[in-house]
Amino acid sequence: MYSGCVNTADRLIESTRELLWERGYVGTSPKAILERSGAGQGSMYHHFKGKPDLALAAIRRTAEEMRATAAGVLDGPGTPYERIEAYLLRERDVLRGCPIGRLTMDPDVIAGDDLRAPVDETLDWLRERLAGIVEAGKEQGQFAAGLDGEAIAATIVATVQGGYVLARASGSPAAFDASVRGLLSLLAPVDGTHAGGTNP
Repeated sequence: MYSGCVNTADRLIESTRELLWERGYVGTSPKAILERSGAGQGSMYHHFKGKPDLALAAIRRTAEEMRATAAGVLDGPGTPYERIEAYLLRERDVLRGCPIGRLTMDPDVIAGDDLRAPVDETLDWLRERLAGIVEAGKEQGQFAAGLDGEAIAATIVATVQGGYVLARASGSPAAFDASVRGLLSLLAPVDGTHAGGTNP
């Protein structure tokens, strides 16, 4: 599955990331990791102390990737509304769910402080980043002065995560799309200061 240019530790981490997303912590057995990665017997314990250590490395990498992807959109060009719009409408594999959001529903991840920490830190970072954009929009007169940036940021994150859950439950991304477009319609500046609007 992996080319020879990817070292064994990276193959183990990437395989664990995929399995955590697909099966959760309990379903991610050392045997499954070794089979998915094509690594030899004993490789996991050569590079990592065990499954919890490998899972932590995988979760940290997933968290770093999610932050980088979100930052690439949120730090992009456009007005505050357009940047939030770009974040909400960016391409996602909706039916697979959010790789970080799904970890919040994994009791074994949430029960362990070490495994939960990268998840909490990522969601906190995202809310803080979104709150800053909302506050910038208020200063520019694009959003109503009475909006609470932190509350709106929490609403955006909750809408995205809830949209994933509803889409998976229905087997269709339509529920996710409806959720984010509904939120965008509530946030849309009434004076038309954003260009283009939402995509059809």
